[in-house]
Amino acid sequence: MATSIRSGAASGRDDERPTSFGVHKPVDHLVISFASAADAAQARAALSAHGIADGDLHAIDDREMVTLVERDLKRASPLAAIGQEINLLRSHGELAQRGYHFLVVKARDDQQAREIAEIARRNRAERAQYYGHFIIEEMLEPEGGRPQVAESPHRGLDAHPKPPLPR
Repeated sequence: MATSIRSGAASGRDDERPTSFGVHKPVDHLVISFASAADAAQARAALSAHGIADGDLHAIDDREMVTLVERDLKRASPLAAIGQEINLLRSHGELAQRGYHFLVVKARDDQQAREIAEIARRNRAERAQYYGHFIIEEMLEPEGGRPQVAESPHRGLDAHPKPPLPR
């Protein structure tokens, strides 16, 4: 069973999640989204089998993510809009409202982050972002070979939430 990020979201207590300008920013972690709880559980098992420690692997279900996103949006500083944190936060909220589940996985370095992203991709992950100190890197190619366009806080992200593709 994956560890959940139980942060007092339901009770309104403050949490201990790392933030930047009031918005959750898990540096050195990947935030990975899955269209179903079953896909997230399968990926979690694959990551565990790959040697990711339980303490470095956290599951967030759709309801909890909606609550966390709403709280972070209320707390966000105007400075958070300078980067992509607010866009990603909104994107995660939209996906959660569609029933998506998430894994937050610690990576010790860029190579392990690529390995984690590949395992997630093989287990039907739709998106995976690797949070660095200064940049947030999209680790999975957009489906259908869609080209990337310029991103900005005003224009949003290329990999905007969308219904899952038929499999």
